[in-house]
Amino acid sequence: MQGLFVIAKMLRNGSDVAMTSWQVKETHLENVLFASFYIVIFIFAVPGNALALGVFSRQKKISPSKVFLMNLAVADLSYVMVLPMRATYHLMDNDWPFGEILCLLIGYLFYLNMYCSLFFMACISLDRFLAVVLPVRSLVLRQRPLYTRVVSVVLWISLIVCSAPMLLSKKVLKVDNLTRTVCGQLYLEKTSAKALLPTAVAFLLPSIIILGSYILILHRLWSLRQPGKKSVERKAVKMITLILLNFSMTFIPYHINRFIYIQACRREDVDMASIVFSNRITSSLTCLSGVLDPVLYFFLAKTYQRSLVQLFCRRQKRQKKQNVNSASS
Repeated sequence: MQGLFVIAKMLRNGSDVAMTSWQVKETHLENVLFASFYIVIFIFAVPGNALALGVFSRQKKISPSKVFLMNLAVADLSYVMVLPMRATYHLMDNDWPFGEILCLLIGYLFYLNMYCSLFFMACISLDRFLAVVLPVRSLVLRQRPLYTRVVSVVLWISLIVCSAPMLLSKKVLKVDNLTRTVCGQLYLEKTSAKALLPTAVAFLLPSIIILGSYILILHRLWSLRQPGKKSVERKAVKMITLILLNFSMTFIPYHINRFIYIQACRREDVDMASIVFSNRITSSLTCLSGVLDPVLYFFLAKTYQRSLVQLFCRRQKRQKKQNVNSASS
């Protein structure tokens, strides 16, 4: 990997520990690959999540699980809507043209909605756990969507408030003799040891809920195996596989690398080149969640499944009609 690394040393307020922040300028080819990846994700993720949001919001009766799915679609849609700005940044070879306010805001929205997506995946997992493992005890709770709406509102407010400090620090830096503007907020390249604890909590809490819920669900299904319910078991296993695949491909690599990155920034004897680059790669991989979640909607929500099938059927009918008309003429 080739690239120019500009090292800016900062002294933390109230501390004698020197912190090092890194701004990276990839080669033009690397920037084009990053930009292309974001554009492809945007093209596929926006229609899938917009369709899900439209389908769920039109339903007169909505179950608690659908409330969480709808919020997940909102988070994913907001998440991927900032990707064109990231793509522009890379197409301009790491030169941010939109000013400091948008630098702060775009980075804030990206990570806010990333963690909203992660936490709503945890809520869906917990809802599945209650439905499969504790169906009788949780019946009253799961029959009232009001509870899930309250949980969703509290979750949004909590994450908005907890992420607010990201808006308070300066993340724009002029480099290369003031000819290039780096937006450090896009990949959280300026960091400190204080970021380790909130990052760990934001990742480990939903991770424990997701993994714990599905281990208990699988244990329940295998302990109560019935010949007539194999299709139900297969559906549950598919859903668990999809969520765990999404989780392991997107959020786990980013957070493992993030912990390494934060720790490495505290030391001056570490070669940061590969760590900085992997921070950007794993951050970009989290965007895959916006594409994988619509696959989850397809298996969990029959209304979404029907709408998607009808959409493709209409397109096929139009295509056949056009072919017949062109052949007859």
